[in-house]
Amino acid sequence: MCGIVGYIGDTVAAPVIFESLKRLEYRGYDSYGFATLHNNEFFVKKDKGKISDASFESFPEMLPGFMGVGHSRWATHGIPSEENSHPHLDCKGNFLVVHNGIIENYQELKSELKRNGHTFKSDTDTEIIPHLIEEFAELGFEEAVKEAVGRLKGRYAIVALSRNSDKMIGVRRGSPLIVGIKDSDKREYFLASDIPAFLDHTNNVMYLDDDEMVIIDKNKRSIKFHNLEGKEDVEKRLINIGWEAGQAEKNGFEHFMLKEIMEQKDTIMRALSQDEKSIESMAKEINNAFGTFFTGCGTAGNVCLAGEYIFSKVAGKHINFTVSSEFPNYHHFLTDRTLLIAVSQSGETADVLEAIESAKKKGVKIISLVNVMGSSLDRKSDYSFLINAGPEKAVASTKAATSQLALITLLAYACAGKLNEGKRLLIETASKVNDMLNPRYEKHIRRLAKKIHRKDNLYIIGRSLNYPMALESAIKIQEVSYIHAQGFAGGELKHGPLALIDKGTPCIALVAEDEVKNDVISNAMEIKSRGGYIIGVAPENNEVFDYWIRVPDVGDASPIVNIIPVQILAYHLAVLRGCNPDYPKNLAKSVTVK
Repeated sequence: MCGIVGYIGDTVAAPVIFESLKRLEYRGYDSYGFATLHNNEFFVKKDKGKISDASFESFPEMLPGFMGVGHSRWATHGIPSEENSHPHLDCKGNFLVVHNGIIENYQELKSELKRNGHTFKSDTDTEIIPHLIEEFAELGFEEAVKEAVGRLKGRYAIVALSRNSDKMIGVRRGSPLIVGIKDSDKREYFLASDIPAFLDHTNNVMYLDDDEMVIIDKNKRSIKFHNLEGKEDVEKRLINIGWEAGQAEKNGFEHFMLKEIMEQKDTIMRALSQDEKSIESMAKEINNAFGTFFTGCGTAGNVCLAGEYIFSKVAGKHINFTVSSEFPNYHHFLTDRTLLIAVSQSGETADVLEAIESAKKKGVKIISLVNVMGSSLDRKSDYSFLINAGPEKAVASTKAATSQLALITLLAYACAGKLNEGKRLLIETASKVNDMLNPRYEKHIRRLAKKIHRKDNLYIIGRSLNYPMALESAIKIQEVSYIHAQGFAGGELKHGPLALIDKGTPCIALVAEDEVKNDVISNAMEIKSRGGYIIGVAPENNEVFDYWIRVPDVGDASPIVNIIPVQILAYHLAVLRGCNPDYPKNLAKSVTVK
């Protein structure tokens, strides 16, 4: 959720931290803060609001020094305010902390610390951490941090500084924390909750695993890792991430969301760049498994539900889908012959990681479809496929979703022994998406957005493979435009949803050239006969449509092409309603808390 940046190097730290933090705004944008350490003194700047609205030129002289931290907040404890913004300090101002995650036992610890004479200035759970470090200060900085985090329950990533030390300490349990290393004569080090923070400087990274600590020494220009439980040193591999800085920039687009929608011209094809032997090997694992599950959250969850339909239709296989937050409730059915396919853009989603942890306890094999190399999900899986979408910074997932759909479809065809047929279909689909995404197509959808952007309610129907895309369409519209949108299976209209239709109510019908086409058209007619305004997303026009958005006929890949125009519509609805589609209210990109 929150964005964390730490820096040690030969460059004045504050400008580096400021720019790095702006690149993490998608992780939290209700408040922000910076701190640098210079001549054994902390210099702190905090404020409410979005960091992108701040001007660094107004306060550079306030933050001297060559090491420091920054934080962009997504509030969990305490309202967005300057007082609740990070960093937080202890009573004496000797220790300073930024934090991502939730401390589950903070009330108990806060009461204990108050009894010991500590005073607090915020409503956050984070503020207890520097005070706990203060409690153990006589042990030295490193040991004090170890003792303090040993008292914490929950999922967190923490970066701590001491006024009397030139070391920066990071600790991780359940929330991502990544080290970036810039090789030069005098090394520069970064600590961040996501790679784009330092991608302008380096793409060489080391990952912290759970219950590990990293200590970066400014004077020695050294780095070491400890296991908190065993207290021993841990060797880490330096990994080169194949992302480039330009992939994480807007590159002339007004918003990241539109840029990432348009990148689907390329990203679907990149998702297919998989080793065929690996695909066939995974297909064999799926075919031989005694019970297979898909799991994911939000958009990835809808992709998984679509996968359930795709595997049934293409491969004749029953694969169960369970949303990750509910998956642990199914542990009774799991055995060492079960297979779990986990889908996540970030690879750091807390509920997904908890789902695989519960599965691993029963000996379940894990296959992951993930976008971030070296992420927690990637490293914890038995087999991992990268979807190769590149950095996705808009909170609303677009290109990652279609890449996940493409890879799941490819796996389904491989399970059916038709890998080459599936690959041909998806290459053709990628080519047709390239043709779709042109200025005229976008303009046509924007005209629709102008017609309906003042509506309060919007509904989407689909059947078969496109029922999950109706659910996903609703998520897209909800999260960026704040219109109340709901997706339904077309056949369920008569069981309640028709009561919601008034004259002029917009309803999107997702149609494919498949065996349920006529049924969806009939459902759309039911809505229209009650006054609904029908928006058809379909390969062919139909008299029932009041507005038609053409999509290509791509057979079993229809979920990929049918969701894209709704992504564009959601984007333009958001802009016309004065919403920022990159940073929807109350949401953040990577949900690393339960």
